Amino acid sequence: MKSTQGKRALITGGNRGIGFAIAKGLLAKGYEVIITSRSLDNAQQAAQKLQSKVIPLELNVSDDSSINQTLKTLREEIDCLDVLINNAGVYPDEGVNILTISRELLDSTMNINAFGAIRIIQAFLPLLEKSHDARVVNVSSDGGALSDLSADVPSYSLSKLALNGATIMLAQALHSQRIVVNSMCPGWVKTDMGGADAPRTPEQGADTAIWLATEAPRTYSGKFFRDRQVISF
Repeated sequence: MKSTQGKRALITGGNRGIGFAIAKGLLAKGYEVIITSRSLDNAQQAAQKLQSKVIPLELNVSDDSSINQTLKTLREEIDCLDVLINNAGVYPDEGVNILTISRELLDSTMNINAFGAIRIIQAFLPLLEKSHDARVVNVSSDGGALSDLSADVPSYSLSKLALNGATIMLAQALHSQRIVVNSMCPGWVKTDMGGADAPRTPEQGADTAIWLATEAPRTYSGKFFRDRQVISF
């Protein structure tokens, strides 16, 4: 089993739900974890619950100035990043469909769920480049698969479709630097976003992301996973 001593992982939206479960799983495997939230208080409260090797940071993935400030703060703490998990996201499509949704809502969701992940990778690339085993995991959804697009969740489905497309392009662009990039579907998970009726626990939803971040063969890159199995984009 390879050593994880000194390895670091950053999780956007890591203060609750699937992100928090990913943080717990990586801590259990010996990683140092950076968790981010739009609220520093929420990130700090989550860090207190985790009680070890956690750096809490404020980060709004839709705001470049926030991304740049977070990177500046983090560089005072670390000089290398091994894992980046783009988990932050929104599901805002209640009461709209593809025929009624506004441009503003489409813009907002795409900016957070897809463009935010791209900008985070761009910003933190200098830290990832210093790792000997750099891995990026984009938390997506089967709602972004071509076969499962839904007219009733238009901005969410389109943003996850875009995130999956970005995963393919980022894997291509980072291949020469030996940085692997994959996306995964956690399934329907019992979180604030998924609701109380969801059949999966956050830990079950987090499992594939943790596996991709730590143990998955590095030959996998530019792929889409669910339950540790490749699925179709």
